[in-house]
Amino acid sequence: MKRNLIETLMGAVVLVVAGVFVVLAYSAADVGAGGGYQLRADFNRATGIAVGSDVRMSGIKIGQVADMSLDPQTYLATVTLTIDDTIRVPSDSSLAIATEGLLGGSYLDLAPGGEDTMLAAGGRIEYTQDAVDLVQLLGKAIFAGDGQQKQ
Repeated sequence: MKRNLIETLMGAVVLVVAGVFVVLAYSAADVGAGGGYQLRADFNRATGIAVGSDVRMSGIKIGQVADMSLDPQTYLATVTLTIDDTIRVPSDSSLAIATEGLLGGSYLDLAPGGEDTMLAAGGRIEYTQDAVDLVQLLGKAIFAGDGQQKQ
């Protein structure tokens, strides 16, 4: 009887610890964060960005990617962002796909403009910059150097 009680208590402790880990993981992943307003931006290529990727301004996370789709008329990647309600974005702001170092993940870097008018919910960011494709860049550098040596 005493052994069954100890096993039951140990099982309860394991379940409590597992519950604490689930709560910590949930809060660290910002899964519950759904507040904010949405903006839209179009890119030629949205390489490295996925739903849930960070949107940062001055290195601080201010939102995340809520949705991605392909516009069937323009064939551009349409990215929908959710921005924190406390952050107002000037209408002439720009959005670029940036990486965290050579092997790091990608995020969207929002550079505020200087206009006095702000983008409203559902607004569109006009100025975008695609991700730099390191493989293509490296290939161009190799072939450009190869062509100069043959001359």
